[in-house]
Amino acid sequence: MAFSEEVLTRITNNGKNPNLGSVSREFTLESIKSQYAYNFSWLGRPIIQYPQDIVAMQELIWQTRPDFIIETGIAHGGSLIMSASMLALLDYCDAVQNGQMLDPSKPRRKLLGIDIDIRSHNRSAIEAHPMANRIEMIQGSSIAADVIAQVHERAKGHSRILVCLDSNHTHEHVLAELEAYAPLATQGSYCVVFDTIIEDMPAGSFPDRPWDKGDNPKTAVWAYLKSHPEFEIDKQIDNKLMISVAPDGFLKRI
Repeated sequence: MAFSEEVLTRITNNGKNPNLGSVSREFTLESIKSQYAYNFSWLGRPIIQYPQDIVAMQELIWQTRPDFIIETGIAHGGSLIMSASMLALLDYCDAVQNGQMLDPSKPRRKLLGIDIDIRSHNRSAIEAHPMANRIEMIQGSSIAADVIAQVHERAKGHSRILVCLDSNHTHEHVLAELEAYAPLATQGSYCVVFDTIIEDMPAGSFPDRPWDKGDNPKTAVWAYLKSHPEFEIDKQIDNKLMISVAPDGFLKRI
């Protein structure tokens, strides 16, 4: 208990440390220019996330113990594989704790990935992965009515749901995703919105993309929270990570 209290104190103090905040922002902004996040993988699949955010998601999955995860944005599939591997560990730990035999061919916990364009080579690699039996994928726009309906249908019967949004990063798109999927996050769980860091970057940083400062996931989060008091930003996660592409993006359902 004493160590846990020390950790919480450290996290709070780090969040108030202007020097640490300054160098963290400087590193984050400079590393985005060099595509630092593209250098990592999880169990063999490129994950395109910062190590700090990967650790944060590992902690959230262990803490909330979801039986279903919804992820928009698939890319190379590393995030799906990471989430699936954590769900596999949860199933294993539950089986050990309850003195049960675990049948890997019949996973209890599963996840669903949605992407408007699942490249054939990425789909093949994901489907060939040892974690594949936990993963289902839907190709289509995450804000299309038919896709939303499919996701809600697949979410039925699950008691603990975690949602991660990481597809098109425009304000309009992310806000539509929040309206569609955030309500599926169960109480005590999270809806995580990635790439909110765009709002903290200089205008014009993405000349070949439709998002920019003032039109991005963070502005969508701020707009969504105005009418959804059932969610709050978990600032302690921001204070813990210091380096993240999702500041103000870890939304806890309270």
